[in-house]
Amino acid sequence: MRDYRTMKFTSIQNLKSCVLPLLATSILLGVVAEAEAQFRPRVSLPVVPGTGKKINSVGDNFENEDWTYHPNLPKSSRNIDGQGRYPTGQSNNGRIYESSYRGQPDLIKRITTPAGGLPNSKGALLLRSLHTGVPKRSSLKSQQDDLLMNVGGIVGRLSVSRTPNFVVRVYFPSWDQWEDATDTAFGLRASVVGTGFIHEGNKDKYKKKRFSLFSRSPKKENEVFWPGMFVQFNSKTDGKNEEDSAMIIIRSGPDGKDFVGPMIWNPGWWTMGMSFTPDGKAHYYASEGVDNLTTKDHIASVHPYGSKIKYFSTFFFNICNQNDGRTWSTPFVIDDPEVFVVK
Repeated sequence: MRDYRTMKFTSIQNLKSCVLPLLATSILLGVVAEAEAQFRPRVSLPVVPGTGKKINSVGDNFENEDWTYHPNLPKSSRNIDGQGRYPTGQSNNGRIYESSYRGQPDLIKRITTPAGGLPNSKGALLLRSLHTGVPKRSSLKSQQDDLLMNVGGIVGRLSVSRTPNFVVRVYFPSWDQWEDATDTAFGLRASVVGTGFIHEGNKDKYKKKRFSLFSRSPKKENEVFWPGMFVQFNSKTDGKNEEDSAMIIIRSGPDGKDFVGPMIWNPGWWTMGMSFTPDGKAHYYASEGVDNLTTKDHIASVHPYGSKIKYFSTFFFNICNQNDGRTWSTPFVIDDPEVFVVK
């Protein structure tokens, strides 16, 4: 007669001998998978500029009729001749200012909002330059002036864990008012801090370098850099373009090279913006008109220069011309620059 109790006991022992190793393997695989997940780069979805809570203490709407700008001339040109001239220019409300590195536009003036602007907007800001670069000195080559929004000086730099983002309306005048040169005319850029592999002793920080057995390895550092969007005018008088147009150029790809974005066939109001997500990427958006940006207006999402962005400090505007001492830059108008955070 069979002893079923013994057989049952034997079956459990056999079961343990099979299941326990499988269970241990499963637990081990789970631990490995969890460890891999911790080190796997986190990918964030692009965030549309204008998303989240608006930071009311920064930005401007230029609605105050008493708004004015104090240029405190002469402007700075430290990027060219090492001269940072103080005090630098700033608006009377402290929300916009001149960089001591590259000087402000020659004309910064509150004007009546051009037709087609934001509903109920009465005031906007005109930006224009004659002598870009060193004050009252012609270089006969393309140069630029900068005008900065005071973000970091008011609220401090913003971690990308909060998904900071900004948006602004920009007025592009009729083609006959643009400086007649196929070149960069305008820029909207951010000042950010990011981490990337920087070669010690290499002035061109984003240029690949060969290493010998005795050379130092790349060093991972925090760097300030300035991703953004340029607007290039394509003149029909240059012999290459059949009609006037403009195009958005993105700075930059992971390799540090600029790349072409959408074309601008119709001058007038455009909405432009950028966002910065916890995965260290910059996201670029632009659309014709003054409506709020949407997912359809997404241009690109990249790690500029191959660097992972950690902090957003501010954003600023570039005004460019050929600096011949006679020709004013294209008259650009900006309105309602705003900053938001998601968290």
